[in-house]
Amino acid sequence: MQVIEGAGQFTDPEEPRGTHWVEQLRVPDLSVGTYSIPAGGTDEQEPHTEDEIYVVISGHGMFESGQQRVPVGPGTVIYVAAGEVHRFTDVTADLAVVGLFAPAEGSGR
Repeated sequence: MQVIEGAGQFTDPEEPRGTHWVEQLRVPDLSVGTYSIPAGGTDEQEPHTEDEIYVVISGHGMFESGQQRVPVGPGTVIYVAAGEVHRFTDVTADLAVVGLFAPAEGSGR
């Protein structure tokens, strides 16, 4: 067992209106981290080569993927398939989102 310290805690990005990613766990088949987007921030992420699950811990905004657009807030859980274009938009309150990648992000598997 391992307790994943810091998962879901908002951290300020270094650049105003930017984002911040902190990886808290990495094993070959899974990685877990926290994605922070401040209110008014811009999410410019690119599609990933891994499947991903987002769990919104705090904050509010919208999530877009393809033609779909849904509101997000604490408790929202979203699955995104590998290669799917997606992003958070219209962030009105600082977002802290736990991201889970399978296999581990950037593993190229």
